[in-house]
Amino acid sequence: MKAETKLFAYLIPFFVLMTGIYYWATGITEHGVEWVGVVGLALTGSLCLFIAGYLALTASKLDERPEDKLNGEIAEQAGDYGFFSPHSWWPLYLALGAAILFLGVAVGWWLFAIAAPFAALAVVGWTFEYFVGEKAV
Repeated sequence: MKAETKLFAYLIPFFVLMTGIYYWATGITEHGVEWVGVVGLALTGSLCLFIAGYLALTASKLDERPEDKLNGEIAEQAGDYGFFSPHSWWPLYLALGAAILFLGVAVGWWLFAIAAPFAALAVVGWTFEYFVGEKAV
């Protein structure tokens, strides 16, 4: 996780610098400092700090990954990544429900209210897809 940690760690000084520049640039206008942008940039830098810290702590507890080694081979990464359902229809239903939910936010809350139960049903169905019947996993 060294690459991911470095990515977020390199973003921290960038956002700190941009926060200062944004504060200065909006402060010289006749309207004063535009605080929403300043707070947004500062929070973005803070979140990068949190993520970099989490990744650094997680990386210290795990073994070194092949992509973190200078002489790592692609074959070292081979293996099982988990179980993915090959024939599930629930992701399609969830995507349709979410699309109608987001459309409801733009068009009208009545459409959101109609789509919410369908999206919730799709989430529950996809979550518990393999927890029914005799062949429950």
